[in-house]
Amino acid sequence: MTLLGEVVVREVDTPQGPGRWHVSPATADGGVRALLVLGHGAGGGLDGVDLVALAALLPARGITVARFEQPWKVAGKKVATRPPTLDAAWLAAVPALTAEPGLGGVPLVVGGHSAGARVACRCAQELGAAAVLALSFPLHPPGKPESSRLSELLAPTVPTLVLQGDRDSFGSAGEIRAAVASADAGERITVVEVTGAGHPLGVPARVRVAGEHRAWIADRVLQFLDGVIP
Repeated sequence: MTLLGEVVVREVDTPQGPGRWHVSPATADGGVRALLVLGHGAGGGLDGVDLVALAALLPARGITVARFEQPWKVAGKKVATRPPTLDAAWLAAVPALTAEPGLGGVPLVVGGHSAGARVACRCAQELGAAAVLALSFPLHPPGKPESSRLSELLAPTVPTLVLQGDRDSFGSAGEIRAAVASADAGERITVVEVTGAGHPLGVPARVRVAGEHRAWIADRVLQFLDGVIP
């Protein structure tokens, strides 16, 4: 275990090799309200605007935020491994984290960006998650709406928040909202549109400057968590 500023880095063994947790501990006086675990996408790491915003801003509101670096990324590879290997690593890493002192017994929220959101959705039930956070859920490959991954988004039976750009080539907020409505899952899945955003969830400065956008993302997630976490 190493400490980097406000982030505690923990290496964890998985069937795919060592993974790495980057934990931003809750700092609120009331203690830990919930543990939010987040996975990164297939083409990026832990420095996306959404993951950084949540790790920086939610701990002050009693949410411990832990970002998981998949073994393929830790190993220095440029291409993500297949979905079953991502799930296997996640299913080993999350219980190892919740076994840490102070993290067991608190509500668990699973989530991630893009491929990380898919992993979270597929594994939410097995991990006993109280809620799911899907950031830029890739509903389909770009230009291939017929190759829908809606079944993965529908897999969790717990409340799910989707933050989705209106310009996301993997499926816009409008597309996801329509798909969720067609599946009669609107009571369980909330879709929030990020105006001006593509798949990375960043927005032009004319929409919001960087600091305001990070706060906007954190506020949307906190509003959701306040509704599902006691």
